[in-house]
Amino acid sequence: MSAARSCRPPRALAAGLFVWRLRSTGARQMPCRFVHLYHVASSKLITFQYCNFLKRMYVTQCNKDLSQRAKPKSDSIVSPFHELQQLDQEKKVVHKISSASPVPQSWSEMSSRNELRKIKSAAETEDSVIPGGAESKEDRQWKEMKLRLDDLPGILARLSKIKLTALVVSTASTGFAMAPVPFELTCFLLASLGTGLASCAANSINQFFEVPFDSNMNRTKNRPLVRGQISPLLAVCFAACCGIPGVALLTLGVNPLTGALGAFNIFLYTCCYTPLKRMSIANTWVGAVVGAIPPIMGWTAATGSLDAGALLLGGILYSWQFPHFNALSWGLREDYSRGGYCMMSVTHPGLCRRVALRHCLALIGLSAVAPVLNITTWTFPIISLPINLYISYLGFRFYRDADRSSSRKLFFCSLWHLPLLLLVMFTCKKSVLEKEDKGELRGGSHEMAMEIRLP
Repeated sequence: MSAARSCRPPRALAAGLFVWRLRSTGARQMPCRFVHLYHVASSKLITFQYCNFLKRMYVTQCNKDLSQRAKPKSDSIVSPFHELQQLDQEKKVVHKISSASPVPQSWSEMSSRNELRKIKSAAETEDSVIPGGAESKEDRQWKEMKLRLDDLPGILARLSKIKLTALVVSTASTGFAMAPVPFELTCFLLASLGTGLASCAANSINQFFEVPFDSNMNRTKNRPLVRGQISPLLAVCFAACCGIPGVALLTLGVNPLTGALGAFNIFLYTCCYTPLKRMSIANTWVGAVVGAIPPIMGWTAATGSLDAGALLLGGILYSWQFPHFNALSWGLREDYSRGGYCMMSVTHPGLCRRVALRHCLALIGLSAVAPVLNITTWTFPIISLPINLYISYLGFRFYRDADRSSSRKLFFCSLWHLPLLLLVMFTCKKSVLEKEDKGELRGGSHEMAMEIRLP
């Protein structure tokens, strides 16, 4: 017994060998055993998803007549204009859910069936049209606008740009009033009427040429020709009915020089300025010449000659138009680029601001030249200095900031600057009697002044 016990290994040694065996084999097989236990547990345990599946199976077997509320499909493909009306008129319909067929269908069969359903629904809607939808479709369709005689004066006024025409006539009247001759009412009325008719003709022809381009701009998309309120033939006839009598009135009723200036201005505006707007930034300078001619026409209507005073008035209008139009076009850069017009504010923004500032400063110099030419007294450059300095300050702000706010301030300042400057110039004008005493009047004007002074 003692020999047998001595042959057996001790218990401590056996326990140590067992622990060493567990460490060597367990470290390698432990992850696999954990994964196996997880799969066994997940296959035998009842999960939450399995309970939900059993619940759905029970409900569908017990309640086979389940129903739900669904919106019906639209019978046909309608235009976007009718979508809001269809959403309001749609009614909720109860459809029973049919059991799904066990036989699987191919994708080609399903697509062909859907196409057949759409064709049938489209044919049904064409046969049976809802009266309310028919009325809305008629309202949305393009149709010819009927011209009423009550609307014709307003349409023609917008066609001729009546506000711009009024500005042209007022500048021509200023040129007539600033002329160093006695005032004649008949000649003044004929000159104003002829200038207004010539301006209406030029503006109408301009709109006739720019219909496809004006339709792309928010600023001009509501013009009569763009909206189709009048036909192009009527616009051309209106321009001819204004241009021919206007030039004839200036030529025969006033003098040939004024009539020639009026005809030249129509040609310059319609045949030079209008096409240049889509070709070169030189259109701004050509347009400034067009705006400078009306006061010259007023001067020539009164005197019958082209003098230095007429050129000075034209120079003031010429310089004033650059801060006015450049500030306006700065806020309309997107519109002009969309319409395809080549403007300084779009292609040369730095030059646009520099030119506006230069001509703001030029107004100060031109105002100082007026008394040198014996058109006004020396009080005119002194009185006009504050308003000229103010518009020059706004021009500098526009040049420095180059934002929409500064351009708007400069534009609105130009709207009251020109009338105020011309009014100050008229009040500071040298009278005919002062020039007669100094012997500065010509012989014809001297005789006319003597006739007025005689009782």
